[in-house]
Formats: sequence, structure tokens, C-alpha cells
Amino acid sequence: MAEVTDIRDGIELNLGSKLLLAAKLSLPAIMAQLSSILMQYIDASMVGRLGADCAASVGLVSSSLWLFWGICSMFTMGFSVQVAHRLGAGETADARSVVRQGITTCLCFGVSMGLIGLSISPWLPAWLGGESHVLHDASMYFGVFVAALPMLTMNYMAGGMLRCAGNMKVPSMLNVLMCVLDVLFNFFLIFPTRDIALGSWQITVPGAGLGVLGAALGTVLAETVVAVLMLWHLTRRQKDLSLRGTRGSFRPTREVLRRAVRISAPMTLQQAFFSGAQIMVTIIVAPLGVVAIAANAFAVTAESLCYMPGFGIADAATALTGQSFGARRPALVKSFGYITVAMGMAVMTVMGAIMYAAAPLMMEIMTPVDAIRELGCEVLRIEAWAEPMYAASIVAYGAMVGVGDTRIPAVMNFGSIWLVRIPVAALLAPAMGLRGVWIAMAFELSFRGAIFLWRLFSGAWYRHGHLKTHNENN
Repeated sequence: MAEVTDIRDGIELNLGSKLLLAAKLSLPAIMAQLSSILMQYIDASMVGRLGADCAASVGLVSSSLWLFWGICSMFTMGFSVQVAHRLGAGETADARSVVRQGITTCLCFGVSMGLIGLSISPWLPAWLGGESHVLHDASMYFGVFVAALPMLTMNYMAGGMLRCAGNMKVPSMLNVLMCVLDVLFNFFLIFPTRDIALGSWQITVPGAGLGVLGAALGTVLAETVVAVLMLWHLTRRQKDLSLRGTRGSFRPTREVLRRAVRISAPMTLQQAFFSGAQIMVTIIVAPLGVVAIAANAFAVTAESLCYMPGFGIADAATALTGQSFGARRPALVKSFGYITVAMGMAVMTVMGAIMYAAAPLMMEIMTPVDAIRELGCEVLRIEAWAEPMYAASIVAYGAMVGVGDTRIPAVMNFGSIWLVRIPVAALLAPAMGLRGVWIAMAFELSFRGAIFLWRLFSGAWYRHGHLKTHNENN
């Protein structure tokens, strides 16, 4: 059976071997992404049981949290992609050096982002147009999450490096563990002490009764445990990257930082503008009322069940194109790009059909409020039609990141959402409400998929990455 090491060893791979290798890396990554989304489902459904106001307080700041999470995640990719290139070229000592420097730099970045988040947390919900009765819980929920950004950033970094090394199983297993821990912590932290009937037995279950605060603390505790385990495996157990028995400086060097910034800066800026656009959508939705805010937040969480498999395949695409690029195998780079994009579009087409059919059930799990369920179900079915093209943009972007081509794709993502989605949503929302916002989203995602397919098949993404590497070597 084909292995990732076959890429760096120069072994020829036929179509069947490439498909099997792409599937082998994609399946654990998909499971990791699905477990992450399941965790969001758990949070949303548990908070949803507390009422519309609690759900709205969480939904109000969700897009702002995605901004901070996304920036931290994208920043770490500058180091993960370098690890893939070093391993593809057989330079394991240099790969370990990147790991050391990545730990120092990403930890400092996470601390900085956490401090920025905490400094704005008291005022953010009001800036977003939230109603007075949801401001306190929204501020508290946001503050707890941003305080944990240093550990979450280390989780992103360690998981990304493991995946770029071809290890999809450990990050997947740890993400499943995070989901289980989240359920456990939330169970005891969100709700007060209560009696649960098990047949003829009555069992008293202790609880802290912290509500929205408990949901935030439960998730943060789960993320912290997994971050520690992820780092331990990366630095102590991962073949070719383990730091055990090796020596080296954790002080970042100018060359590694320069390459990291060159790779991650466009991605980080794109994520900032992308999440800023999501915040703008929240501002557009906020005047529509508590029901629209809650329905939008729950529908976004429900829809993520469809597109997260695409992000899992994109992780595999980054690892495969990155290592093939480092091994100087251009035909293999392009082949893995095409294969993973086709795989992503097929999977998300099926997921879109499932979402269309199961939308009522998905929203019923999230909230008991009829008005929120009905509106959420309607907008989910609008979005389902855009899933195949959304997959094209997600996975093609992952393939392009693998070769270090991040600048133009970042501009494409930025331009699509700001020049297409936001204007159309602002135009349709006053007349069509939340439905108009989601029609704009579906149209924009289809447009974005089309332009990414054009770049993929034009070959410009590979030529851009190749020229940068060639220039560095000279």
C-alpha cells in the first residue's frame, strides 16, 4: 500500500495508488474535522436548551471568535508548510529546527492575540449591535475563549505539523477525545444539580449551573488537555520530528521567520478579512432580531457538518502537494491537486444532499424554539445547493497552500466575500430577511469555487510556488 514516504523516496505511483494515499490521509482528517464540528453541535444544542437569549448571546460573538481562531490557525501554517517541504526533501534536522522555532513563535503569537481579545471583550457585543439583555453573557463567553488562545494556537501548530508529516491518525484521535471531554465538562458545568430518571431509579447529578459561562469553560478545558497531548506527541513520539535526544535552539531565525511570514501572512490577512466579513454579516443580521441571530448562528454550525469534510480533505491535499513539492516531483504535485479537489467535491455533494433532507432534524437538535428551527431549516436548504462548488474552493486552496502559493488565493478569497457576498447580502436582507443573507452566501460560494477551479487547472498555482523556491535556492 502506498505511503507518504513513497513521495520523498521517489517511488512511482499509479492512479490507484494516488487515490488510495489521498483517501488514507483524508479519512482521518475528515473524522477530526467532523469531531470538531460535533463539539460545536454539543455546545450549541446545550446552550440552546437555556433559551433564545442565551443562544443569541453565543451567536452574536461567534463570528468574532472565528476571526481570532482563524488568524491563529493560519499563522501556524507558515511553519507547518515548511515542515512538509523539509520532510519531502529528506531534511529531517531542518524540519526539527522548524518545529522548535514554531513552538516559540506561535506561543508568543497566541499570547498576543489573547491579550488583544481580552482588551476588547467588554465592549465587543455592543459594537456588534447586540440587545442589552444579551451583552453580559456574550462578553463573558468571548473573554473565556480568547483567554485560552495560547493553548489553542499550540494545538493548531502541533496538529498542522503532524498532518503535514503525513500523520492524520493522532490528530484525529485527539480531536475525538476533545469532543468526548467537551461533552463531559459541559454536562457538569452548564446545568445545575438535577435529578435524572433511569427507569425506576432517580439519580442526582451534580452541576455547577454556570450556563453560557459553563459552555465556554467546558470547551476551553477540553481544548487545553488536547493541546498538551498534541504537543507531547509531536515533540516526543513523531518520527522525523521528535525532539527527544536532539539539541537545537528554540530561538527563531530570520530565514525561518521570513519564510513563515511569506507563507502565512497572506493566509492570515485573508482570514482576518474573511472573518471580518462574517462579522459584517452578523451586523447585517443583528437588526433582524433575536430569532434571526439565533437561527443564523445555529444554521452556520449545522452547515459546518457539510463543509468540514472538505477541510479534512484540504489538510490531506496540503500534506500531499507539500511533500511532493519538497521532493521536486511536479507531475505528482498537480496530480494530487486534481485528485483531492475531485474527492472533495464528490463528498460535499453527498453531504449537501444529506443536509437538504435532514435540515429539520439538524435544527431540532440545536434548539427547541419553533421559530428558530423553521427559519434555520429554510436557510440551510438554500445553502445546500452551493456545497459542491464550496468544496472546490476549500480543497484547491489546501493544495495551493502545500506549494506555498498563498498570496493570489488569499486575494481571491478576500475579493469574493467582500465584493460579492457582503454587497448582495446588504441588498437582499432588508427585503428578504435572513433568507436573503443566505441566498447571497450561496451565490458567492459558487462564484468562489469557479475561480479556484480556474486557477487550479491553469497551473498558475504550481508555477508560482516553483518560482519562489527556485529563487530562494539561488
